[in-house]
Amino acid sequence: MKKNYKKLVVAFSGPSNSGKTTLVAKVSNILQDNGQKVCIVKHDPKDKARFDKPGKDSDKFSQTGADVAVVSPTRTTLFKQSTSSIEEMIELFGDFDYLLVEGLKTLDLPRISIFRNRLDESYFPVTDAIAYDETINSNEIPTNIDKLDLNNPEEVISWIEKHAKRV
Repeated sequence: MKKNYKKLVVAFSGPSNSGKTTLVAKVSNILQDNGQKVCIVKHDPKDKARFDKPGKDSDKFSQTGADVAVVSPTRTTLFKQSTSSIEEMIELFGDFDYLLVEGLKTLDLPRISIFRNRLDESYFPVTDAIAYDETINSNEIPTNIDKLDLNNPEEVISWIEKHAKRV
C-alpha cells in the first residue's frame, strides 16, 4: 500500500547561536522516530558550507564547476553550482512528510523564529511563532505571534501540524 505523504513545509529563523539547528534536529528526530519522512534544507548565506574534504574526488570534481552527484549505497549527495528555489528542492526530495527549512527569511512559508537571550524585532514581520526559553520576557513578544517553548519540541511539532504549508 502506498503511503500518503503529508508534504508539510515550515521554516525556522533566528540569529546565530539562537538554537535553530538544535531545535530542527530535535524536531526531525522525534518525527522520524514516529515513522515520518523528514527532509531538511539549510540556508548557507555566507557560502561557507563544505561537503567534502579538499583532495577527495568529490571535491576535485566540484572544483571544476560541474554539478556533481555522489551516489553510495546509503545516500546521494548533490553538489550543484547554482542556487535552488524551494520548489526545486521540493521536487528533488520527492515524497516527504515534513520539509524543515532553516533560514531563508525571504521565503513565504509559515515561520518559527528562535530566540535566546534577546529578541530581534527585525524578525517579527516574517514570523508566525516564536520559540523562546526562560531568558526571554514573553511580554515583549507581539500578541499576533504564537509563543512556543524552545525546550519543548513536541509543542513545536503540534504547531507545525496546524500551521505548516501543504505542498
